[in-house]
Amino acid sequence: MNLSAPKAATFWIAVLLWLLGLLGAFVPSLQTLFSLAGQGSHFWLAVIGGLLLVLGNALEGV
Repeated sequence: MNLSAPKAATFWIAVLLWLLGLLGAFVPSLQTLFSLAGQGSHFWLAVIGGLLLVLGNALEGV
């Protein structure tokens, strides 16, 4: 399997989503913000950020 580096935009979007998910899990003021979006939404932000990073590495040109 050939892996390629993701484009800079893909990488930074993935990092931003992952950080929002991580901060939403541990920062109390952000937990109240994420509670408006639904229970566990910070978890899904982190998962989507990780999957985006994996897809950026696995697919060429993403």
